[in-house]
Amino acid sequence: MHPTIKRMTEIVAAGDDSKIVEILAADVQFMPPTYYKTWVGAEAVAAVLGHVGNVFSDFEYRRIMGEGDDWALEFQCKIGELDAVGVDLITLNAAGKVAKFEVVMRPYKSIGALRDAMNARVMKDPRFLKFKDALS
Repeated sequence: MHPTIKRMTEIVAAGDDSKIVEILAADVQFMPPTYYKTWVGAEAVAAVLGHVGNVFSDFEYRRIMGEGDDWALEFQCKIGELDAVGVDLITLNAAGKVAKFEVVMRPYKSIGALRDAMNARVMKDPRFLKFKDALS
């Protein structure tokens, strides 16, 4: 397994989202399942992922597949009382940092719950709002 992917699983397992920025490329692109625009930049993506880590519970990577620069990390979690399954699609850059991070999830009802929970959290976070305004 690539060291960055291994480190990502360690950070997630520890629940310490403050360390996620260390594995992100400065110009990382993040495509979440609940928002139509792409987040760009390590600081913005770390802010979003920090909130996601507080919305998900019982998060666990089930399977990790890939080689070289392209990886798929299948996960399961809960969003409130709802179960969810998803895949983190990760592309690493030449320096081994996360350059592209796309999340696909199911079922639809769980994605709606994630969107609602994220909106409730991030709309009160000035750090997040400065990035959101940049996307508008």
